[in-house]
Amino acid sequence: MQNRWSDEEADGLSDLELLVYQSRLLGADPGLVLWGGGNTSLKVTEADFRGSPISVMRIKASGSDMKSCSTGDFPALRLDDILPLFERESMSDEEMVAYLGRCMLDPRSPRPSIETLLHAFLPHKSIVHSHADAVIALTNNASASRVLEDAFQGAVGVVEYLRPGFALAKRVGEAARGNPELMGVVLSNHGLITWGDTPRAAYDSHIELVARAEEYVRKGLRGASTSGGRARRALDDDERRRVAARIAPTLRGLVGSSSRMVLRYDDSPAVLEFVDSARGKELSAIGPATPDHVIRTKGTPLWAGVDASDAPASIQAKLRAAADDYVAGYTRYYEAHSEGSVPMLDPYPRIILVPGLGMWSAGRDAHSARVSGEMYRHTIEIIGSAEGIGGYASISPRDVFDAEYWPLELYKLTLAPPEKELERHIALVTGSAHGIGQAIAVRLAAEGAHVVVTDLDQAACQAVADELNQAHGDGRAIGLRMDVTDEDEVKAAFEQVCLAYGGLDILVSNAGIAPVGALDQLSLKDWQRAMDINATGHFLVARQAVTIMREQGLGGSLVFVGTKNVPSPGKDFGAYSASKAAEVQMAKVLAIENGEYGIRCNIVNPDAIFQGSALWSDEVREQRAEAHGIPVDGLEEFYRKRNLLQASITAEDVAESVLFLAGPRSSKTTGAMLPVDGGVRDAFPR
Repeated sequence: MQNRWSDEEADGLSDLELLVYQSRLLGADPGLVLWGGGNTSLKVTEADFRGSPISVMRIKASGSDMKSCSTGDFPALRLDDILPLFERESMSDEEMVAYLGRCMLDPRSPRPSIETLLHAFLPHKSIVHSHADAVIALTNNASASRVLEDAFQGAVGVVEYLRPGFALAKRVGEAARGNPELMGVVLSNHGLITWGDTPRAAYDSHIELVARAEEYVRKGLRGASTSGGRARRALDDDERRRVAARIAPTLRGLVGSSSRMVLRYDDSPAVLEFVDSARGKELSAIGPATPDHVIRTKGTPLWAGVDASDAPASIQAKLRAAADDYVAGYTRYYEAHSEGSVPMLDPYPRIILVPGLGMWSAGRDAHSARVSGEMYRHTIEIIGSAEGIGGYASISPRDVFDAEYWPLELYKLTLAPPEKELERHIALVTGSAHGIGQAIAVRLAAEGAHVVVTDLDQAACQAVADELNQAHGDGRAIGLRMDVTDEDEVKAAFEQVCLAYGGLDILVSNAGIAPVGALDQLSLKDWQRAMDINATGHFLVARQAVTIMREQGLGGSLVFVGTKNVPSPGKDFGAYSASKAAEVQMAKVLAIENGEYGIRCNIVNPDAIFQGSALWSDEVREQRAEAHGIPVDGLEEFYRKRNLLQASITAEDVAESVLFLAGPRSSKTTGAMLPVDGGVRDAFPR
């Protein structure tokens, strides 16, 4: 454990800035805290609304993340109002939350941590609380009393497991006040608390104690086999990922039966070692590393005992059976501990472990799936460490239930903002590095979709994906090179989609070209290229999308970007008009073939989108101007004036129509063509 404190960096910082600095140091080390975990506080003197100096405690707000926190994430509470509570015998969670709300210096501040009283009752200025992996390995142990004494030699007090709240706060306060020589307190199955007269002192003590725990674990692990050794043959990387991509849509359908989930695949060496071990299944069933993990990972993962070398159909059948068993087991767990006051939460797993393949984590979006996965990776490390020094243990099923169904946690769920229209959905847009495709990708991402940007230019795809991630959060988009006419390249791209997100909900098939020339003068090469891209390309991507959507069993939406030229072909545009007509006819057949699976298929027919479009090359502009008998510089105005609304049609106009057809607003529409042309009479449906 590295001490990251720098006096040079900390010099000149205010008390509150030092608290932020200390917190970010802790948050920078995933071995100490993970997303939203841990807590820090500082007792200082500040002015109240009258300008009078009072004693306050600044503490991390509920749900804020240490590694990215700022001064606004530390609400201030009046200590003179809080400290008398230490004399009380009991206090319910609801009473505590209401009371603390009245103690805030600024009522507009974010809600303080549920562990506020714990920090307040400690008679020290600076408090640090983490869920350090090494410390958890000592507490989650069949020999916890012995290993804690051996590791810390009396430097810490130990408080048996209690859920955060008044009772735990009072126990910790009593332990610290009763033994002023202690460096900190270990919370069983929960973590470590240290203190000091300054943020630096509290941080130093924390790092020192975690380092002691790490050293104790290292000594215990020397030469130890913690998971029984490898129990099966390891697949090579390519084979493993091919199989994983094939079964990911099945998994996504299973865990998203009640609400769609985004999946994240992890085949890192530590994960593979665990899932391929002789005791992996046994150890994974013991329970969570800390109660904080339960919300993200549930009490236990789904262990799917399949043979990765089996035929995909056999693997999928076993996965379905394993998921059914998990749901039945979760239902029994709920019924055994529930008093019926709250409905059962989603009974599907958040972590799926598959021998030979690795781990999938599930979440409402890519970030949530990543957080769940990272938490379970740390659980794997904790299990291994604990097994080396006495044997992994966890809290009881009753305690797991109380953590998962804790009213304060359930209340947090009600505070989440409403989900956007395409939240939890995964969309792939072809030809989306520029023009219409890019506008569609931007619009879908703005409505919550995870977007796969594909085109021939990998760098341009990645640039669009980077912009979407910057605007909507890391993991919201990926960029992939994909030539829609290359069957192998299309298959490989869709495999990457399944590995990145678990499956697909929306395909926007947009990539196309516009060769010009009279049919009697057109070369076979140009004709064939138009057919390859404008017809066969749509077939290849649709075939892959439909296969994935059927395996998921969640329905889906295919949207094809056609053209006004389908109902109203143009002179010297024969190859374009014919190939796009083939695309649209194929789309209608897809609607017929896939309606029973809840997969809808619709078409938008734009007209003359000049903005950012690679379709309108100089050659095409010159040819179309000649065909219409107008100068090139008057082409855009000609197309505007020829429609009934005399409106210029933009890529964003097309994107709005695609959004309508892709999402729930058109849930009862399939096989339809929607013009986006300002009203071209010749293109009216007949």
